[in-house]
Amino acid sequence: MESWRVSKHYVVIGNPVAHSKSPLIHAAFAQQTGQDVRYERLLAPLDGFVNAVRSFQAEGGNGANVTVPFKEAAWQLADTMTPRARLAGAANTLVFSDLGIHADNTDGVGLVTDIQKNLGYALAGRRVLVMGAGGAARGVIAPILAALPAFVVIANRTAAKAAALRTLFAPFGIVEAASYQALAGMQFDCVINATSASLAGQVIDLPDALFATGSLVYDMMYATQPTPFMQYAQQHGAAQVADGLGMLVEQAAVAFHLWQGVMPDTHAVISHLRAL
Repeated sequence: MESWRVSKHYVVIGNPVAHSKSPLIHAAFAQQTGQDVRYERLLAPLDGFVNAVRSFQAEGGNGANVTVPFKEAAWQLADTMTPRARLAGAANTLVFSDLGIHADNTDGVGLVTDIQKNLGYALAGRRVLVMGAGGAARGVIAPILAALPAFVVIANRTAAKAAALRTLFAPFGIVEAASYQALAGMQFDCVINATSASLAGQVIDLPDALFATGSLVYDMMYATQPTPFMQYAQQHGAAQVADGLGMLVEQAAVAFHLWQGVMPDTHAVISHLRAL
């Protein structure tokens, strides 16, 4: 008899949210770990995020994942948060309790875990380029620096935005900022695309010879086919390319662990999603 088990209820909140793979991922985690979990999509109006969270919480919800465009609003709503969420300025995971709403940002640790564990690419001592200076970039830089790369360069079309992130993260490692044009003559071992260019089918114009021998190029977007940036990287000398599906599953695993206290195995879930 397992009637003592208390069913937990979680949602992923976004707008749009119908495309989200999170319910599939968390259902697989729950089945694998024997947890009694219900996980659904929740579409919130663009001006109704706080009300959506409060209503779900009042109905007995236990936590939520948060996706575009509400991660900053989730961060502002939280009563307490992890240090990595504080640095990220955004939250993708909320935990509800009698103490209020606790926020975390699992995106960066999900990215680093995918790169190092699943792709077998150690970041220690590497020259790392992060493309973009928006919320996606800000959410992953601290965990990248914690992996002890030689340095991280943040590049952005607007160099001032990259410089602002450099100032924020300078206490945690060697960080530089540049425009895309200023990257000419530089080479990187690991290039991470944290822009939304691939969603629009675009590729950012980059200087030649950017990818060092043996380089890994990672697009945080994911798709059934290689993204435009992955194709560009393959044509310009990258040794290995990857999209963000593994990151999606790994960040979800950390959220699941926060909620349920058990860490699921991600390998089978990534393989299953790849096969869909």
